Parts: sequence; C-alpha cells; structure tokens
Amino acid sequence: MRKISVVIANRHSTSISLEEEFWEELKKIATEQHLSVNQLITKIDASREHENLSSAIRVFILKTRTEK
Repeated sequence: MRKISVVIANRHSTSISLEEEFWEELKKIATEQHLSVNQLITKIDASREHENLSSAIRVFILKTRTEK
C-alpha cells in the first residue's frame, strides 16, 4: 500500500492510499490520456459515484482497462 498526497482541481489537497499495482496503472492511464496524475485524479473525482476517492480510482482503472 502506498500513500501519496495529491492536489485536486488545483485547490484541494488530500492523501490517497492505493496498492502499488494501482498506482502504476494510474500513471500509465494518465500518460495515455496526456494528463498529469493530479489532472486524472481531478477528472475521476469530478465524476465519481463512490464516496471514497481511493475506491473510485480503483473502479476507474478496472473499467478503463476492461474497455480495451
């Protein structure tokens, strides 16, 4: 488990805990979408259906990777 501080929408600082495998996939998706990790997390945060941001990120990664 890895905990990282991120800034959402250039104004809200928060910490997110994800397994290393999820962090690696998140970074790959951000690169594929020509976004920074913070920009991608902001995008996920804005459209999330889960209360917990870490859970929303995991679901986003799974959905993104199963769509390929």
